[in-house]
Amino acid sequence: MSDSRPLQGRRVVVTGLGAVAPNGVGREAFWNATRDGVSGVRRIEAFDVSTLPTRIAGICADFDPSKHLSANELKHVPRLVPLALAAATEALDDAGLDAAHLPLEERRRFGVALGSGGAGLEFIERQFEQYYLVDPKGVSLYTIPSSTPGTSASELSMRFALRGPSHLLSTGCTSSTDAIGHAMSMIRYGRADRMLTGGSDAPISAGIMTGFCLMRIMSTGFNDAPERASRPFAKDRDGFVLAEGSWMLVLEAEETARARGARIYGEIAGYAATCEAFHRVRLDENGEEPARAMGLALEDAGLPAEAIDHVNVHGTSTQLNDRIETRAVKQVFGERATSIPVTSTKSAIGHPQGACGAAGLVATLLAMRDECIAPTINLEAPDPECDLDVVANVAREARLDAAVCNCIGFGSKNAALVVRRRPR
Repeated sequence: MSDSRPLQGRRVVVTGLGAVAPNGVGREAFWNATRDGVSGVRRIEAFDVSTLPTRIAGICADFDPSKHLSANELKHVPRLVPLALAAATEALDDAGLDAAHLPLEERRRFGVALGSGGAGLEFIERQFEQYYLVDPKGVSLYTIPSSTPGTSASELSMRFALRGPSHLLSTGCTSSTDAIGHAMSMIRYGRADRMLTGGSDAPISAGIMTGFCLMRIMSTGFNDAPERASRPFAKDRDGFVLAEGSWMLVLEAEETARARGARIYGEIAGYAATCEAFHRVRLDENGEEPARAMGLALEDAGLPAEAIDHVNVHGTSTQLNDRIETRAVKQVFGERATSIPVTSTKSAIGHPQGACGAAGLVATLLAMRDECIAPTINLEAPDPECDLDVVANVAREARLDAAVCNCIGFGSKNAALVVRRRPR
């Protein structure tokens, strides 16, 4: 595969993956469940949902935060922090890196780029509840710093003693895609040698759920069958399913990874982002800007559309997103659009907001490793307007040399990554 990137720089490879997902805690548990079509969507039991039209979510029910932070520490941080710490610990272990004990100069070249749509919103809600409904004296003394989005990235830096740049990108649903793109650029152009990157979000709270319900964009028809609720591209889909989770990756300059004999999952070859400047929530029907983001990511990777074997789509399960994303894919791939296998990871986990791009990328890298594309579940009757080659209900064997991971977000944002098989 030729390399004709317009902006030359170092190759950036993935050497570690970690996951805490609604359908499995740990990288392999997440992948096995997603590949086998196992849903992590379930009824909410942590708070009263009896008055809400949506009573389900993608919940990491098997996750134990106390394995990563003490009971006292958990009072002072958003839930996304232990989720991120768990996924990051696994990613670093997978990469064979004892980060905290690396030489100082290596840790100064090792940064963090975390993506989160909601960041500390759930934590802020907790503090208001404590102040107004329980006891004001119980409010966390870290209410301000832990509510500030950037502090979540610092939690990772502090845990692993990483002295490089520590950034949190919050751009709605594209947050982790943008964070990974940012991390790639940091390494590509020599500002870092390694980056811990990905996404973490924990939006399952009474207030946040109420806010999403007010927008009337979430599924309401499957409260009694939660595992069937997230149904991208299905004719009878009725909205997305809110979810939580964290997916983290270790990125390294290729020469750094090869010098230590690291296993390489693949290369982050291209990234791009656009904005429609159209609406707070809605997408423009023409699909031009999501298509442009994918096209620019391909240009950044130096790859033609013909080189792409798979697209991991945003696939939220809303009528609007799935229809317009179909149009965008067709604009990018032309006649090949209906023969390139696509899938939506959200069908199995719900929509973890700003962490969704990282979830799709991890699933895509594992699909490359195992030569098997995870299915889009709950697709019994496809929408005729969504006539792509969706891998429906059952996994499909396929060799993937290059893939696009696409994201579309609130505020008219679009972002895409191009990943390719481990460079030889």
